[in-house]
Amino acid sequence: MNPTKFDEDFVKNLIKQKEGKSLDFKNKITSKEKIAKTLVAFANTIGGFLVIGVTDKRQIRGIDPEEEKYMIDAANQIHCLPQVKISHHEIKMTNPDFPENAEEEEITLLLVWVDPHPQAPVKYKTTLGEEITYIRQGDRTVALRN
Repeated sequence: MNPTKFDEDFVKNLIKQKEGKSLDFKNKITSKEKIAKTLVAFANTIGGFLVIGVTDKRQIRGIDPEEEKYMIDAANQIHCLPQVKISHHEIKMTNPDFPENAEEEEITLLLVWVDPHPQAPVKYKTTLGEEITYIRQGDRTVALRN
């Protein structure tokens, strides 16, 4: 992935799409466990983008990028075996509620790319030490049962 192409226009085009096998919107990260399952699923499928700061209904809300990066990185370290390869990209956007006052009303989204893992499967490690494989099916993260 070439980071120079990850700009406001790129993200706006992603937001026009439906969530699917390689795209998921998150208003914000509220659980390391939940986001780790999504990271594992993307890595085990074809890779994918997380757009954080956007609701499931594609409303742009914005986030504190440092807080979201911390949650994603901690989830990766604690729950992903092996850790997945991710890249973060802060995207500054005009707040859609205040487009005429763009300089003062910029919001930040976090675009996260998860690489497909070359030796899948990556496992999700629960807090009890159980290891579970997740994949993406459509717009859902699904556990594979042994």
